[in-house]
Amino acid sequence: MKFRRQKIEEIQINLTPLIDVVFLLLIFFMVTTTFKQTNELTVDLPTAEAAKISAAQQKQIDILITAEGQYSLNGQTLINQEAETLKQGILEISEGDSSLPIIISADAKAAYELILKVYDAAAQLGFAKLAHTTTQDISE
Repeated sequence: MKFRRQKIEEIQINLTPLIDVVFLLLIFFMVTTTFKQTNELTVDLPTAEAAKISAAQQKQIDILITAEGQYSLNGQTLINQEAETLKQGILEISEGDSSLPIIISADAKAAYELILKVYDAAAQLGFAKLAHTTTQDISE
């Protein structure tokens, strides 16, 4: 008796569902991923040998504002709180040199208006280097 050979079909793997699943996973991860945005810059500052600073370069204008509203320019108390008096005092100390830095030290209880008068007077006189001093909180 003669047996017929059965025709053997080639085994095929259907890749279509596998590709669909991979694309769905890719889309899922793309949608749910959060990107971290950093604003940090790494800067390597150049080094220099320290040179002696001359007395003219060390000159600065120290403005002290008390809680009561009194101005003191480099240790000399002004007679009133008027902006014109403040400008005149800054001009006398700076001798017309608007490149000098102005250091503002204000009491924590001083009115903000008094500090703004200093900024306004400095801007009107052409001063661009202004700094505001603080103290470090060591209670942490």
